[in-house]
Amino acid sequence: MKKEKAAPAAQSQRRRRHWTRDDTELTLLGLPATIWFAVFCYLPMFGLIISFKEFKLVPGKGFLVSLFQSDWCGFKNFNFFLSSNTFGMLLRNTLLYNLVFIVINLVIPVTLAIIINQLYSKFASKCYQTMMFFPYFMSWVVVSYFVYAFLNPDKGLANNIIQFFGGDKVMWYSEPSYWPFILTFMSTWKSMGYNMVVYLASITGIDATLYEAALLDGATKWQQAKYITIPSIKPMIIMMFILNIGKIFYSDFGLFWQVTQGVPNSLYNVVSTFDTYIYQAIQSQVSVGQTAAAGLFQAACCCITILLTNFIVSKIDEDSAII
Repeated sequence: MKKEKAAPAAQSQRRRRHWTRDDTELTLLGLPATIWFAVFCYLPMFGLIISFKEFKLVPGKGFLVSLFQSDWCGFKNFNFFLSSNTFGMLLRNTLLYNLVFIVINLVIPVTLAIIINQLYSKFASKCYQTMMFFPYFMSWVVVSYFVYAFLNPDKGLANNIIQFFGGDKVMWYSEPSYWPFILTFMSTWKSMGYNMVVYLASITGIDATLYEAALLDGATKWQQAKYITIPSIKPMIIMMFILNIGKIFYSDFGLFWQVTQGVPNSLYNVVSTFDTYIYQAIQSQVSVGQTAAAGLFQAACCCITILLTNFIVSKIDEDSAII
């Protein structure tokens, strides 16, 4: 009897292992994405060894030959970056800005998604979604021109309004105290619509009968949001939080470089981040190995951060973890 029962099970396993037409179609569909990730994500990782070498171009030789003939230097490039005078400032700016962005881009989009979901007019709902989502498609280069037109010291709209009411014009690009608020506002303005649509999509998937039952029990809109909407979209909120924490050592280069008009010296200590530092180092006399070390430090810290955050979330609520 045991052999008879084992035989059908073995046959079913063989059938499952057999390559089917569906497997071929799915493989062909996934092949372009696989090639893209291999070429643009995994193949460039070979260059990480530059971080551990004193890279020098050999006259008449190509990049690979120069790379292999360069001397190993261990963690010398990392020591140079970590012991530099600007490292503490870059770490502070990158982490603090991202922490503020994470909190704001969690609270405001969730609130807007709940409010728009409560609108009775579908036309008004679609209009609000479109207007909020539109800035996400705009390049930071284009946005920077609008910001400059608004903050131009001589003919900017902001100074014209201030002078109209009897105030003195402000040299915006020379006053560091204003820029944490300006950058926070611009980041929220640009990403708010995208995050709001993500949460709104999760809200529309909630069973409508839950709200109907709540109405019969006399629940208010606030109570419906508190006891139905927010608990239902909690997995999405946690997932977005974990993914954003995984990018906490990175900054939006376009925001910090383009909007500030290239990080002028007057704003350097306030708006500089790891990404702007690496970009400026590439254009300066800093060696390629030291620049690569800074980039590898970012990637390693982000990997550790997202794994640690996911581990903590899994201990608190295992179902909400993404790994």
